[in-house]
Amino acid sequence: MSDLVRDLFPRPKPVVAVIHAGPSPGVPGAGSVRSAVDRAVAETRLLVELGVDGLLVENAHDAPALREDETGPEVVAYMTHVAVAVRRNAGRLPVGVRVLHADRAALAVAVGAHCQFVRVDGWAQEHAAAARFHRYREGLGAGSIPVLADLRPPGPDDVPALVAAVEAARPDALVVLGPSVGTPSAPGVVDAVRAEASLPLFCGGGLDGYNLLDYVDAADGFLVGSGLKEDGRWQAPVCEPEVRRLIGAVEYARGQEVRQ
Repeated sequence: MSDLVRDLFPRPKPVVAVIHAGPSPGVPGAGSVRSAVDRAVAETRLLVELGVDGLLVENAHDAPALREDETGPEVVAYMTHVAVAVRRNAGRLPVGVRVLHADRAALAVAVGAHCQFVRVDGWAQEHAAAARFHRYREGLGAGSIPVLADLRPPGPDDVPALVAAVEAARPDALVVLGPSVGTPSAPGVVDAVRAEASLPLFCGGGLDGYNLLDYVDAADGFLVGSGLKEDGRWQAPVCEPEVRRLIGAVEYARGQEVRQ
């Protein structure tokens, strides 16, 4: 891994668990901020206890999300509040931030909450967004906060051009996703990304304790959301048996790597 990413995750094949923050104020279905923070804290404590390697705070309930220039200050304030609470209960684990379609907002939250990384999307098509992000990052003095950028290849034939486009936007690591939300990539697609990528590669989207070992050779780490929840639904509470199953698969892979 790159130094920025390696310093975050000292153990091989780290598992980053997603904390799905409740809807932001003003979003349909939004409730009490205090209740949302309390749920995020409860999930954080359970995930830390069960052995994940990092956490990602994400405003998934805000979907369909607004564009960057329409994302209001209430979203940044709310996400910062949640991220601070998660950080306080995460111990030494790194905490990241994702704000849907608002990469600079995610960076602002990370800086304000003292989080350690951000996740962004759309850089394959929006190099101007990446350019604005990097200038904003420089202006905030946040060059030490690594950026994980999503890519979603439709198939193996699309991988070379897509990887080249995303890496040209200068992230610090890649996150390869399946063809749709909650759907895992075909293992061959992840292998193809691994062959093309020069950056650390995380695998995300539809991962759980049953299929994670299909990706363990190609991926440097994993982002897992719905696979840690009841019935595999990202909106549901964290399910302890599912977390234990996935962490067990990762520990098995780590043991195999050591024996080799």
